[in-house]
Amino acid sequence: MNGKRGRPRNVEAQKSILSASYKLLLESGFQAVTVDKIAERAQVSKATIYKWWPNKAAVVMDGFLHAATARLPVPDTGKALNDILIHATNLAGFLISREGTIITELLGEGQFDSGLAEAYRARFFSPRRLEARGLLEKGVQRGELRPHLDIGICIDLIYGPIFYRLLVTGEPIDDSYVRHLVESAFEGIRST
Repeated sequence: MNGKRGRPRNVEAQKSILSASYKLLLESGFQAVTVDKIAERAQVSKATIYKWWPNKAAVVMDGFLHAATARLPVPDTGKALNDILIHATNLAGFLISREGTIITELLGEGQFDSGLAEAYRARFFSPRRLEARGLLEKGVQRGELRPHLDIGICIDLIYGPIFYRLLVTGEPIDDSYVRHLVESAFEGIRST
């Protein structure tokens, strides 16, 4: 027997599970999604799901991220301002899309589910911060940004207002707002 024989089935089962969890999330919201429903939709056993994920939050986050990753590519234009502008605009556009509004729901649910909160921090927000960090660090290395820049503060300065509008004020988040926000931030962090 070939030792790799079961692998394609595993990959297909995982894709089916991720797709099922994402579709259920879009249709019903996080609270209504259960491992039983995911298993039924994916046509797998619950044991199969628990073989790869420890809980509902983990499989739902992975399903969400599997679908979202293609919508959030990391730009590389050679200019920090352009890269951050594209990155922040793509993120803002995603957050206000139907798929992105799930983040708002997950943030709310995470207040009561520490496993979910840890999952979205580790799997969605930390990678976005690392992407932004890399873009800003390249800007420092190229001499476009101040040499001793506090990158973490810059990320908060640029991306924090987007989440503030999304979660607190409800004010519009459009391309014009993001451009003004990023350009204003860059006024303070550009090298002189």
